[in-house]
Amino acid sequence: MVIALAMVVSTPSAHSIPPTSAKARKNRRKIVRKGVTAKIPSQTADGDQEMDIPEASTSNITDQLEVDHGEDDEDILIDAEPMETTAAPVFPAVGDTGVTRLKSETRRIPIPPHRMTPIKKDWVNIFGPLTEILGLQVRMNVQRRCVEIRTSKETKDVGALQKGADFVKAYALGFDVNDAIALLRLDDLYLDSFEIKDVKTLHGDHLSRAIGRIAGQDGKTKFTIENASRTRIVLADTKIHIMGSFQNIKIARDAIVSLILGSPPGKVYAGLRTVSSRMRQRAL
Repeated sequence: MVIALAMVVSTPSAHSIPPTSAKARKNRRKIVRKGVTAKIPSQTADGDQEMDIPEASTSNITDQLEVDHGEDDEDILIDAEPMETTAAPVFPAVGDTGVTRLKSETRRIPIPPHRMTPIKKDWVNIFGPLTEILGLQVRMNVQRRCVEIRTSKETKDVGALQKGADFVKAYALGFDVNDAIALLRLDDLYLDSFEIKDVKTLHGDHLSRAIGRIAGQDGKTKFTIENASRTRIVLADTKIHIMGSFQNIKIARDAIVSLILGSPPGKVYAGLRTVSSRMRQRAL
């Protein structure tokens, strides 16, 4: 048994040589692959690896960059050459092209029930100025109880629609047609409305007496205020409507407010005389 074991140990194993040869082949393959791309990395003292890039490759890259910059500089110089001057562009006139018109606008002015009968009688005098002076289209909508006006091709003034609406509104508030037409012909006329309770809270007989002081006997006080301030006044129950210029409306409103607060008519007349004299001096 001892002799047999000695013989087994002394004889070299048949599988010991191939592993060395296989390891050498692997090392050769690694060396060949690394040699093609770059040098074999060398370990530093700290254990970090550094990769050496061949100087030939860096020099080739810098040469290519210099060539590219040279070509770009040539292109820039070529583009920087002065361009030939051309004549100013000529555009066609605005009138030659088809100008689109603005969309027609519409207004609806409600008419109170107590003014439906008067507006039917004066309808000819109402739609005549609107169509002839302003060039608007007008119709009466009986079901809705309102007057509808809209712009047309004949409308030239931009504010024609607003003037027409103010004209119809003035008639609906109670002004005469001849007085309301002044809104169409003049530009500095306005409408102002307020109530007696806005000035002072009155009830019962006190409210009735205030309305009586404003109107006067047979409308004398109201006519005096209109003539002195050059305005037109409509007294509709507790509502008061004034038509005139801005300054004249202020004069008439101050006189009416004084009457509502309880001032006697004689004192209001004296104030109106002073104001009317100042207005005459300014006119001269």
